[in-house]
Amino acid sequence: MQALVLVGGEGTRLRPLTLTRPKPALTLVDRPFIRFMVDWLARHGVDEVVMACGFRAEDLRSALGDEVPGEARIHYVQEDEPLGTAGPVRLAAERGLLGERFMVLNGDLLTDLDLTALQRTHAEHDATATLALYPVDDPSAYGLVRRGPDDEVLGFVEKPEPEQIDTDEISAGAYVLERTVLDLIPAGRAVSIEREVFPRLVGQGLYGCRLDGYWMDIGTPERYLQATWDILEGRVQTDVERRDDGVLVVGDAAVADGASIGPRAVVRSDCRIGEGASVTESVLLEGCRLGDDAEVRGAILAPVVEVGEGARVAPGSVVGEGARIAPGVALGEDARVPPEEVVSE
Repeated sequence: MQALVLVGGEGTRLRPLTLTRPKPALTLVDRPFIRFMVDWLARHGVDEVVMACGFRAEDLRSALGDEVPGEARIHYVQEDEPLGTAGPVRLAAERGLLGERFMVLNGDLLTDLDLTALQRTHAEHDATATLALYPVDDPSAYGLVRRGPDDEVLGFVEKPEPEQIDTDEISAGAYVLERTVLDLIPAGRAVSIEREVFPRLVGQGLYGCRLDGYWMDIGTPERYLQATWDILEGRVQTDVERRDDGVLVVGDAAVADGASIGPRAVVRSDCRIGEGASVTESVLLEGCRLGDDAEVRGAILAPVVEVGEGARVAPGSVVGEGARIAPGVALGEDARVPPEEVVSE
């Protein structure tokens, strides 16, 4: 089985982290985020993955490489201009990278949904396309997918009003497609698979498969942090060792004896945490420096950020790569510090 993963977006909601590296290449717990998706695909028989890239494609390729040993061969196809969620499928097929049946997945998902069941449903119905459907408590912020008792998709409702909500199933951003779907994707422009392709397939072999499990779009700082704790605390199936306190300190990080780490914290390689400093519910990526008595709470620090002695980084803050928070500075809640910037007051 082949899979095409849509990773061409700029990750604007995760800025300033994504100003210096693409979202799929950001470290999540202990590896580039996109590796969790490759691992998930491999567990369900996918041995060939096509990354449909756009923004900072070479950075993604450097982070992931051309093969994950024992799991999947990786190919890359790069858009010269944004092609939406369907255009990259046509582009990859035209370059000979896709066969007669393949999967397409949004590249910002952390999930453990049963893709084997999705593939089985597709085969049982001899479908043209089969959508993974996921139940949510409040579907009003999503597009509903209505299906009949035989799994056939009957229609879609975008951003439904309360009186329109008659199902809890939304599209989970994972599909099995037959090559014939390419006939519905015009060449040379951006095309939305959700709005332009799937509605035309209603009544033409479009099915849905409800899947339970863990599912999250990690496209915001809040979700990035929650995904981190969910991985460490075992709420999503991965091969990361479970840690009930949600704390991971990489071996070569240096933490002074009087420092406090956790509950919930990731301290990546080559970080240095000073005497009396504290890190709670935060992620410090590679090479960060915290001075004595510095405090970081509920924040994300990109690589090689420096937080000076006695400085405070408040919850919701995201500090870009190479930035510096001067000693004694109190960075307010939800602050965004661009890469390389010095905050001195």
